[in-house]
Amino acid sequence: MLNAKLAVANSSEQQTVIQLSPAVAFGGKELVIIGGPCTVESQQQMETVATMLKASPVQVLRGGVYKPRTSPYSFQGLGIEGIEILSQVRSRYKIPVVTEVMSIAQIESLAASVDMLQVGSRNMQNFDLLKALGKVKKPVLLKRGLAATIEEFVMAAEYILSYGNSQVVLCERGIRSFDNYTRNVLDLGAVAALKQITHLPVIVDPSHAVGKRELVAPLAKAAVAAGADGLIIECHPEPEKSVSDARQALSLEDMVKLVDSLRPLAAVVGRKIASGVSLWQLAGTGVC
Repeated sequence: MLNAKLAVANSSEQQTVIQLSPAVAFGGKELVIIGGPCTVESQQQMETVATMLKASPVQVLRGGVYKPRTSPYSFQGLGIEGIEILSQVRSRYKIPVVTEVMSIAQIESLAASVDMLQVGSRNMQNFDLLKALGKVKKPVLLKRGLAATIEEFVMAAEYILSYGNSQVVLCERGIRSFDNYTRNVLDLGAVAALKQITHLPVIVDPSHAVGKRELVAPLAKAAVAAGADGLIIECHPEPEKSVSDARQALSLEDMVKLVDSLRPLAAVVGRKIASGVSLWQLAGTGVC
């Protein structure tokens, strides 16, 4: 079917496990939950997010410092200042960090400060960027393009793999449709297909798929049931005040509540959620 020599699984049993840190691995029995704001806005914001998520079952922190925005007049990210904030939070809270890279010129500084580099939907077929990331010894989170076929998605991963980087995690984040009630249409069929076609870990981004916070939890649960190896979900200390994607961001409390609610479902499909402090315990400490 695909001319993807490295991404395609040789057998139904082949599954690559990608170690992000000593305690966090994509593709194992434990589901990886990534949480955090769309955009790094300030040191205080990220300190607040890291304090709560570090104590919860969320294992990885997300936050954008370079933002690909539809309008050139929208907030484009803090850039170098944002990288410094992520680096400090990562070091202080001992939590792995993922952030988006948009150009080859950004790779060196980002790779030195975070644990995982994300290729956003708009850059899925930026082949020069993919080739460059193939030469970096750093895990890459590759998001599906907004109108990309499954074959195009797998072949984009093949670019990174073929240039020497075997640490690729695929992310289904919804594809564009005629219906604008949800931001995109979450293709859970693609999740199941990718788990059969490739040996790479597959996670799901329900936040960008629906664009409405009240729909994130049901699709997160559906993704786990479909076989996803993890989730990446937007959350913010004050969602309505987020400078980017405010409508889809969960509160930190709702983020922890959602992850806790996934435990029974994860057990049913033979997976598990990381241990962490429950929401009521966090409330008792004054964190929330």
